[in-house]
Amino acid sequence: MIKFIDLERQRKNLPIDLNKVIKEIINEGQFISGKEVSSLENLLQEYISSPAVAVANGTDALSIALMALNIKPGDEVIIPSFTWVSTAEVICLLGAKPVFVDIDTNFNIDLNKIEPKISEKTKAIMPVSMFGRCPDLMKIKELAMQYNLFTVEDGAQSFGAKSNNNFSCNVLDISTTSFFPSKPLGCYGDGGAIFSKDEDLLKKIMTIPKHGQIGRYNYVEIGMNSRLDTIQAGILIEKLKIFEDEIIKRNLVAQLYEKHLHKYKLITTPKIPSNENRSVWAQYTIILNNEIANKRDEIMSNLKNLGIPTALYYPVPLHTSKVYKKFNSEDLDTTMDIAKRVLSLPMHPYLTKEEIKFVSDNLISVINEIN
Repeated sequence: MIKFIDLERQRKNLPIDLNKVIKEIINEGQFISGKEVSSLENLLQEYISSPAVAVANGTDALSIALMALNIKPGDEVIIPSFTWVSTAEVICLLGAKPVFVDIDTNFNIDLNKIEPKISEKTKAIMPVSMFGRCPDLMKIKELAMQYNLFTVEDGAQSFGAKSNNNFSCNVLDISTTSFFPSKPLGCYGDGGAIFSKDEDLLKKIMTIPKHGQIGRYNYVEIGMNSRLDTIQAGILIEKLKIFEDEIIKRNLVAQLYEKHLHKYKLITTPKIPSNENRSVWAQYTIILNNEIANKRDEIMSNLKNLGIPTALYYPVPLHTSKVYKKFNSEDLDTTMDIAKRVLSLPMHPYLTKEEIKFVSDNLISVINEIN
């Protein structure tokens, strides 16, 4: 059976046995704030040229970012509705209001629809780099500067991607990412990181995850407990060694999918961006045409019977869910349309040419049988 994400194949391609890495950390006994954590932060900074702070998970990373910006009750933060719930919930947990903006056909926030949603209460714009591809981060930053707003990139799915030759997590005031196991750079548990070149913000970002302390019992911020454990840092250090090679392989997988599927008229394949705007392909997500979209569940079921896993990201736009309905939900037509028609296929660096062809051929065959 083909795996949606194959961590076992990845482990076999690592330059060192992770059991050895974990055993060494266990023998050292520094499970929290061990030397591997600071080593990882240095490597992350070296990779994208932006200071990094490792934290417990991607959701905490977003929370800490907004806390560092002093987002408070009554403030508004502009985000897409087509995203994982963390993007919105961290805003609400601070008493602020998410303002939802529509997406474009690349699944990212529609840059043309951000400005009309800016109000006197807007404090920040927080785009999500969806499925491993960034929006035009520099344009978002330039717009924000016109209105004296902060910018935060939710780069949970896009570490290693590029926006006009700038790395994801290297452009906006603060950026965050996730190291959840299924992410392009994933650990074997929860993990995340925050990035900023602003010295004042960085100081807060470094302090808040440690209960707001600078030194023992010297509380200077309202903080929280969010630390990446040493074992996860050790695993990520090893995975970083093959990360660039894996990004190349992910792009080759996407190109092969495109080769097999782009002429098939009942689906739309995701656009392959230039190297200057490279995707890390956290997901490979197609769009079903309207005439077959209502048969999506049947398509997925039939593919599963053939040993082909699929997934849905994100079939329920946040603004339509019970707890977020009270917030602004106007002019989100593309979000509503695409959410009904998305379908994600297996995507990882170790898919073979034969497996990609098998998935593609059977997808076409299943749709033809159903249609």
